Amino acid sequence: MTVYIDPAAWPGHGRLWSHLISDVSYDELHAFADELDVPRRAFERDHYDIPAHRYADAVRAGAVEVSSREVVRLLHGAGLRRRKKYVGRRVGR
Repeated sequence: MTVYIDPAAWPGHGRLWSHLISDVSYDELHAFADELDVPRRAFERDHYDIPAHRYADAVRAGAVEVSSREVVRLLHGAGLRRRKKYVGRRVGR
């Protein structure tokens, strides 16, 4: 089982966040998150949002440290990338 985590660089709710992903399956990712006691509500489309204070816990549990760019590359390569859906009006239509 290999999961990956990027540096805590994403701001939100007064703290910084990392992304925890799998390049194999969502089942693998959910199993890893369950082992860390990360709540399922932290899952967003294709990754878990991990607060900075839990980063070291994820690494100790076996998550491989990679750049944010590498997270996106791994998700695309595995066919697991799920983009946000655009909600809104198209300009000019």
